[in-house]
Amino acid sequence: MERGVITLSDLDGRFDLQATVESGQTYLWDRADDGMYDDDPALGGSAWYETVVPPLETVGNARAVVRVRQVDGRLEWESSTDAVPILTHLLRLDDNLDAIRSALPDLPLVRRSFDAYPGMRLVRDPPFSTLVSFICSAQMRVARIHGMQIGLAREFGDPVAFDGRTYHAFPTPDTLADATEADLRDLSLGYRAPYVRRTAEMVATNEADPADARRMDYEDAREYLTRFVGVGEKVADCVLLFSLGFLEAVPLDTWIRTAIADHFPDCDCGGYEATSRAIRARLGESYAGYAQTYLFFALRTGRVGEE
Repeated sequence: MERGVITLSDLDGRFDLQATVESGQTYLWDRADDGMYDDDPALGGSAWYETVVPPLETVGNARAVVRVRQVDGRLEWESSTDAVPILTHLLRLDDNLDAIRSALPDLPLVRRSFDAYPGMRLVRDPPFSTLVSFICSAQMRVARIHGMQIGLAREFGDPVAFDGRTYHAFPTPDTLADATEADLRDLSLGYRAPYVRRTAEMVATNEADPADARRMDYEDAREYLTRFVGVGEKVADCVLLFSLGFLEAVPLDTWIRTAIADHFPDCDCGGYEATSRAIRARLGESYAGYAQTYLFFALRTGRVGEE
């Protein structure tokens, strides 16, 4: 086992591990104390978070278990390999958060949302597991979505031994393609079960690959992802934003549509595509997805406050 520390003062901008992994962007981490989503979403929690990381194209790692916690201005990590490049990739520690915030328009709602959760960053999760996670997200609370992904890993993922414990990797496309709808429904996927199975089959047979969207222009990438079963424009935007690096993507979920109605009504253009263009222009094309994620979390938790 390897251990190490990342000093947060070396980053460009603040970082908050709890806010980042418990804000509804990722469902692939778990808390060692089984408290994921149980706490009041305060800042600076010091719990251990754990995940099994598949090989990442930009990092070049083998599959690895990574455990990390935030304590006294540093990230302490334990892993089966050097976790610094993995954590940098997954948690976007290479982002200049100060510059991103400065580049956003000075809108009161955006400013209050950043003030509510300073240090929250976007994630950069693996494409296939992100795709499955957000297919499961329709009309679900974040804790239920998370529970589905943990259940999929425990039932269908390969076991990985680390530090005397057995972890489970997220299932491969081949494994999920071979699962029956009944198997998936037993994990509370409900009507999403055939969507997950068919999408996994598409990836397993090379019919389509969510990672291919990375090489496309934004709107072409969103359209490409909607070919997967159970993926509409909102889910596609989630995959683009939280996995593939399209920081301009703004998933139009219930919270963001409410924010548009209450604060940016002129951006409501009826259809998804037109409204998406309008709110991206209002939030700033380059980092609109960062603003969206702060708005989503602060509105969902009721911490955005009034000016």
